[in-house]
Amino acid sequence: MTSTLTPPRSAPAPGTVAPPRRTRVLALPEARWALAATVAFLLALPLQLAGQPAWLWGPLYALAYVTGGWEPGWEGLKALAGRTLDVDLLMVVAALGAAAIGQVMDGALLIVIFATSGALEALATARTADSVRGLLGLAPATARRLAPDGTEEEVRVEELAVGDIVLVRPGERVGADGRVLDGASEVDQASITGEPLPVAKEAGDEVFAGTVNGTGALRVRVERDASDSVIARIVRMVEEASETKAPTQLFIEKVEQRYSLGMVAATLAVFLVPLALGDDLKGALLRAMTFMIVASPCAVVLATMPPLLSAIANAGRHGVLVKSAVVMERLGQVDAVALDKTGTLTEGVPRVTDVRPLPGSGLGERELTRLAAAAEHPSEHPLARAVVAAARERGLEPLPAAEDFGSTPGVGVVATVEGRRVEVGAPARLLAGADDAGAARAAVLAAETEERGRTAVLVLVDGVPVGVLGLADRLRPDAAATVASLTALAGAAPLLLTGDNPRAAAHLAAEAGIEDVRAGLLPQHKVLAVRELEAAGRKVLVVGDGVNDAPALAAAHAGVAMGRAGSDLALETADAVVVRDELATVPAVVALSRRARRLVAQNLVIAGVFIAGLVAWDLAGTLPLPLGVAGHEGSTVIVGLNGLRLLREHAWRRALTETA
Repeated sequence: MTSTLTPPRSAPAPGTVAPPRRTRVLALPEARWALAATVAFLLALPLQLAGQPAWLWGPLYALAYVTGGWEPGWEGLKALAGRTLDVDLLMVVAALGAAAIGQVMDGALLIVIFATSGALEALATARTADSVRGLLGLAPATARRLAPDGTEEEVRVEELAVGDIVLVRPGERVGADGRVLDGASEVDQASITGEPLPVAKEAGDEVFAGTVNGTGALRVRVERDASDSVIARIVRMVEEASETKAPTQLFIEKVEQRYSLGMVAATLAVFLVPLALGDDLKGALLRAMTFMIVASPCAVVLATMPPLLSAIANAGRHGVLVKSAVVMERLGQVDAVALDKTGTLTEGVPRVTDVRPLPGSGLGERELTRLAAAAEHPSEHPLARAVVAAARERGLEPLPAAEDFGSTPGVGVVATVEGRRVEVGAPARLLAGADDAGAARAAVLAAETEERGRTAVLVLVDGVPVGVLGLADRLRPDAAATVASLTALAGAAPLLLTGDNPRAAAHLAAEAGIEDVRAGLLPQHKVLAVRELEAAGRKVLVVGDGVNDAPALAAAHAGVAMGRAGSDLALETADAVVVRDELATVPAVVALSRRARRLVAQNLVIAGVFIAGLVAWDLAGTLPLPLGVAGHEGSTVIVGLNGLRLLREHAWRRALTETA
């Protein structure tokens, strides 16, 4: 058996035909050699049992030895040349030893079962790669790029550059990650986000490569290169993760060499001691060969990586890119969680939460919002965009035109709307010097709004205060549930680490269910908070998105970055990336990691029980060589397939359920 899984093959270049989603069995050379060995064995066995001469069945057995044993034997010899004792070579030596003492059929059976087990392992490995590589088939090979003069040009998707405009017609797949410029349609995103129903898309909405457009046409501005699309990032990062080894795997491989040398010494003892005590040569050698087979650590070697790589592949399909097997193992060890606020617990975009007209202003909530949005419409400030978005959500478009627009940093904007002078800005600045009753009421209303953790924006019409808008960075819809899930998994409530002011942080933390709030922190203070927890013996998971979170992400036992709006530094520093900013996937991937760790433990127990039982049988009694072969190879297959259970969709749904 090979000691590690083969990494998934590289992704095809964009524009080429993607490989089939499921690898065919006979497409694998291991399967073809195993089939040839099996056919040769099945042709030889009845001839031998029927008493036919050896020149009829002998060459067929020899063919089984060669076809089933040449590849592991060659790999074993190369390892031996590098001063590494490979268990594959030991299996081939055992088969040749059986043949040398006349047990030709038993040796051939060992080769056949060994080759078949290797083929099953290769197939399981290929299916792991298929589950990730299959995503590439979702992306179209070409896209329709629109030239500045409006003409269409069909180009390969890898030729698209950030800023290009592409046309997506009804029923087509989106060619690149981007944002809708105009048009409206429903897009089926099930392949990327898992959403069961198509999602309405209009100007300003994000779309992903490989998703299927509905009945409307969309013009999309490309925002990511083909090599950096969600699909490509998933494939690339899972491939990189496949090439790493978890600490448990490294420990097993370190022990494997000493174990193999010890096993060879024990095999010699099993052969020589009975021989010295009067046992016949054939019996002693057969017992020694059987011992070497059943004591081989193939199943132990295969115990670790299949569960971890399966978990990585499954998480990748659901938008969580885990960068290595080391990280997947660490995620299941965390017992403390620290969360950033802006862009992590919150959406990272300010939204209007309160519309409060002043009594006696003669304006209702809708009219106050309409006037403020009209004045703010020409501005590019984030708060201005939030006010305009609030008007759009309330169906107040089209907005009246703003004339004589002006903007003063730190103060606000002013414009003439429908013949009235409308000012929108900071209450302290707009009310400076005013001491009438209206100004006093406006100041009180603004203070009340800020006490609730909002940013207050005052609206004046013709110099008279008419109302206050409250804006806040809205909590993600799944934030409270995620906090509860992380509390259950870690055994302690998460703490909030933020550079925001204490009042706003406390208000949002209360909504999310967090009691331990540390606000007004600089990046180095976040690192100190993480190290404080680690000094107390905790293994900390940090979840963040900004440049200021990168030091804490690096210092933590495991760091997870929010991918959609995350800074490049945070994405590079983090151990895992939540591509679609679905906060609920964080506890899900922690639960999946813990299940992978449980499967590793199960596999080690299964392998240990089989080895101990078969070795005891061989030493205390007479274990038939075919039965020893079947038990040894059977345990290897069981361990491999047990680890691959985490590839199934059910494993992810179960992880989500466990954290709900």
